[in-house]
Amino acid sequence: MSDFSLLTLLQHTLSNHRKWPKQWRSPAPKASYDVVIIGGGGHGLATAYYLAKNHGPLRIAVLEKGWIGGGNTGRNTTIIRSNYLWEASANLYDHALKLWANLSSELNYNVMFSPRGVMMLAHSIHDEQIFNRHIRANQLLGIDNEWLTPQEAKQFCPVLDIDQNRRYPIRGAALQRRGGVARHDAVAWGYARAADRLGVDIIQNCEVIDIEKGTDGAVRAVETNRGRIESERIGAVAAGNTSVIMGMAGLRIPLETYPLQALVSEPVKPIFPCVVMSNTVHAYISQSSKGELVIGASTDQYVSYSQTGGLHIASHALEAVNEMFPMFRRLRMLRSWGGRVDVTVDRSPIIGKTPVPGLFVNCGWGTGGFKATPGSGHVFAATIANDEPHHLAAPFALSRFVSGAFIDEAAAAAVSH
Repeated sequence: MSDFSLLTLLQHTLSNHRKWPKQWRSPAPKASYDVVIIGGGGHGLATAYYLAKNHGPLRIAVLEKGWIGGGNTGRNTTIIRSNYLWEASANLYDHALKLWANLSSELNYNVMFSPRGVMMLAHSIHDEQIFNRHIRANQLLGIDNEWLTPQEAKQFCPVLDIDQNRRYPIRGAALQRRGGVARHDAVAWGYARAADRLGVDIIQNCEVIDIEKGTDGAVRAVETNRGRIESERIGAVAAGNTSVIMGMAGLRIPLETYPLQALVSEPVKPIFPCVVMSNTVHAYISQSSKGELVIGASTDQYVSYSQTGGLHIASHALEAVNEMFPMFRRLRMLRSWGGRVDVTVDRSPIIGKTPVPGLFVNCGWGTGGFKATPGSGHVFAATIANDEPHHLAAPFALSRFVSGAFIDEAAAAAVSH
């Protein structure tokens, strides 16, 4: 590239820098808003975007105690799929998957959605029965999912070892071809920029320290480290911190928070064409656009707000990967991390109203949060705007823990968290 071209590129970059949206400069909060969203991750930003787009005009603020996308949104394995077992879950995740397909165009921002296929391996007769049950349930709902023989699985993912003399021989696989991956931080920035253009104030370094209620018990304001902000509609969408926020309003909700670990390898040339998940040997793996192998591990066995976790968890995941893909044994690990996941007793989220008037909650996604981002934001925005649950969110209300109408998706999580 010539010096002139470099200078032109630099001038273009500086020109665009001056036009960057205001949320990157963290504007001072106003005294009041129609809606306040607590949490500037993917779900919170998506909620704000769909509120402004579909339910405006509204004065909306997103409050983030750190930087946008700096929590669980930036600490996940980017997998997207909708092949869950129960009708309520499958419909909600498939709603999200349909939104993923056109999200880059809608936001005018490349979120790098890649529908390369998600393949779940069966290592036993029990695995075969479970996955075929999922396949039939999905097909009844019009959701794609199919069974592959070991040879067909090998053809779809050539680096897969299907030697039947292995400790965990592969007996087949369930494949959702529409599933895939996206770029996690790009999703946050895409929603942030789109929401900003619709007039949403996105305020970073703004930690909520209390929720104020009126004499009638309804929410009136939030107290932050940057001052008091009035609002009669507050949505809490802060993964890993939801219990703390609900406690500020005097509520206890059925959540436990665990560190969930993942890691990436050094970058290599493109070699892994899809996403592979295995419950039995506990590993899930894909390759990023930069060439890194993205490897998902398990949750720690203790509740914690840590973002690190025990070394033995990552070691077990690497052993599992080497079991299925012996050619990766000489790769070096580049980095590891832990996200904080909120988990409910039935491994399904909580979306909807709370007993406190004006306070809404979206939490408990466990390992399913990233894949649900567009759908979660869409239905939560409708729930807040209309003060009643969106029909796809209705089964995930807090009341199910009283009625016993659980949506048990522990098996469909694909890994034994």
